[in-house]
Amino acid sequence: MPPRIPHPDPGIPDTRGPLRYLWWLTRCQPWRVLRGGLLGTAWMTGLSVRPYLISRAVDDGLRAGDTRALTLWVAAIVVAGAALAYLGIMRHRTMTFIREDAKARSSAVVLRHLSRVGAVLPRRSAAGEVATVGGADVDRAAEVLTITGPGVGAVVAYAVVAVVLWSISPLLALCVLVGVPMVGLVVAPLLRRLERVESAYRQQQGELTARSGDIVAGLRVLAGVGGRGLFARRYAARSRDLLAEGYRVGAVNSWIDAATVAVPGLFLAAVVWLAARMAVTGEISVGELVAVYGYVATLIVPVWFLLEGSHLLIRGRVAARRIIALLAVTPDGVGGPRVLPCAPGAAPVPDARRPTRAAAPAGPADLHDPASGLTVPAGRFTAVAATDPADAVALADRLGRYVVGDVTWGGAPLTGVGLDEVRTRILFAEHDAHLFAGTLRETLRGARPDADDERIGAALHAASAEDVVDALPHGLDTPLDTRARSLSGGQRQRVRLARALLADPEVLILVEPTSAVDAHTEARIAARLREARAGRTTVVFTTSPLLLGRADRVAHLDAGRVVGAGGHADLLAADPGYRRLVARDDADADRVPR
Repeated sequence: MPPRIPHPDPGIPDTRGPLRYLWWLTRCQPWRVLRGGLLGTAWMTGLSVRPYLISRAVDDGLRAGDTRALTLWVAAIVVAGAALAYLGIMRHRTMTFIREDAKARSSAVVLRHLSRVGAVLPRRSAAGEVATVGGADVDRAAEVLTITGPGVGAVVAYAVVAVVLWSISPLLALCVLVGVPMVGLVVAPLLRRLERVESAYRQQQGELTARSGDIVAGLRVLAGVGGRGLFARRYAARSRDLLAEGYRVGAVNSWIDAATVAVPGLFLAAVVWLAARMAVTGEISVGELVAVYGYVATLIVPVWFLLEGSHLLIRGRVAARRIIALLAVTPDGVGGPRVLPCAPGAAPVPDARRPTRAAAPAGPADLHDPASGLTVPAGRFTAVAATDPADAVALADRLGRYVVGDVTWGGAPLTGVGLDEVRTRILFAEHDAHLFAGTLRETLRGARPDADDERIGAALHAASAEDVVDALPHGLDTPLDTRARSLSGGQRQRVRLARALLADPEVLILVEPTSAVDAHTEARIAARLREARAGRTTVVFTTSPLLLGRADRVAHLDAGRVVGAGGHADLLAADPGYRRLVARDDADADRVPR
């Protein structure tokens, strides 16, 4: 059976503030929260029943010498204990369900948003920041909901104990009514300080996680240029800074934990001392003294829950604020037309920064980028040789609609066409695109789940990747780990190219698809790529003469603008800058081939 998804539709979160986000998580499961509140109230209120039963056993049984009454009250104490144990189990079980439901819902919301943002995310948030939010922050925000049951129960139990004590002694009840808020006032400054240091710590933790990911991703390059030691030292220095910040958070946490135990204990001692003096003067009985001790000792539990809940709420607010910040990342307008939010009852306001919706071309059409002056003819093999690789990536991003631009598709603004249709018909395949864990067959079928072995074989042939399959112990059914680290760099690049060719989009954009392969393999790919994409629009950003020589049309991109266009041989003859860019033999760089 396929795995069950907890929340296929997690809903629309309230991102107007961290507390609103936490309240949205609570409202998403009202009946479960209500059940948790009832169980928490019954359990905490029930804690005050046993002191009453014990006081009756002392006054009616022990002091009166009535064995039968003592037996009955002891039996009642045992039954009450069993009932409280059951209520405690059910309360904890319900709160666990509430916490896990909130965790799954937040994870689903974050993952859904990340999938919508797509390629814009790496430019807005570091990978380490996303990992920290998706892990620790989601957990801490969900933990806040565990106080919904005990928190309500603690307030009710506080009121019940105060009423019961009032029937024994108004002075003792007044001490409780005033003392419990005083406990909160003592701990409040520590909670405010915790929010400050926790926010700083979580920010630094995300930055350090991002740096570690960058170092691991570029470890081979760093080792090759001798920079591994430098980055290791910098990482160690940042780790020490984070450790110091963690000590500050731990110090505040320790003071809060100490206050959570010590302050209620001192409060208990003061009330018991006062009750003992009243028992000595005869204002209350011995049984009532025992009951007062039991009531106040019982009150320690709800007071502890209230203080612990405040602690969780502070940490949850910090986590929810970071989740909201991630959910606020927008896709730079590439998502098409949008309506700005407005006040309730007001008319929607169109966003003037985005183009109005446009119809996609009915069939293959030219792509034109006014910023560079490049026109990609429909159904042709176009190559772009850029003097600066950054200009090539920027142009590819605009053509693939991963950033805001003025690119037109068949005369219509590309950013005005529905994003789903753009992603279906235009594929931007990067040379270092992510490879997910799974069998090689599953990896290749990413965009074409229905592809049979014949089509897979054709794509592998076009990418000159048959030897990759032959070298694996189980061929296409060989499991690969994430990023296919068991394959060499050239093998991974050819697998990515085969995956893109298997998708067979109307427009295929490739960036340096042969940068990690040898010249003989590159020559085979150049010949087979043209054949495989015959009649389809293909744009290749490369400086490889083998690929450029196979293109129908080559554009020379310099300083972000097309400065020359034509056949590869024509540009070599007429454009010295192009000749210097693509000639691999420096000795022949200024000679025109004949």
